[in-house]
Amino acid sequence: SSKMSEVENTFRKFAIYGDTSASGNDMTGKNFSKMCKECGVMDGKAVTSTDIDIVFNKVKTKGARTITFAEFQQAMKELCGKRFKGKSPEEALQAVYGLIEGKEPGSVGATKATKVGGVERLTDTSKYTGSHKERFDESGKGKGLAGRQDLTDNSGYVGAYKGAGTYDQK
Repeated sequence: SSKMSEVENTFRKFAIYGDTSASGNDMTGKNFSKMCKECGVMDGKAVTSTDIDIVFNKVKTKGARTITFAEFQQAMKELCGKRFKGKSPEEALQAVYGLIEGKEPGSVGATKATKVGGVERLTDTSKYTGSHKERFDESGKGKGLAGRQDLTDNSGYVGAYKGAGTYDQK
């Protein structure tokens, strides 16, 4: 049963992945296929993403959008025969659980900001010339709106009056 609790632990981790409101007791199809991918249950040959989706829809309650841990075990029984052909159902099931236990959802496809090749050159404000140069201060920080527009000085008596404060009082 220690093996089962390991698998259940992994099930819960994947069940709450990407969903802050999830309780961890049931898993969506998206997270189920993510788990199968990352744990190596889905190998792309014997077990494909289509197989995963078919099995998921087969074991879930009609009308439900998620599966419970019990349904998940049922799904693994369905998949293990495909994944480990030639093994007895019991051995195949243990092998699949062996793949799953102790795994955690990784953010494999998380996108990082690139600094490759041209990007570095384009974002270096010290190399800017002409009117573009005026949009940044010495440190290379942008001046915002003031750097993009000529802000009018409305301090005169009439709009855009240039000689404010030059009239001498007698």
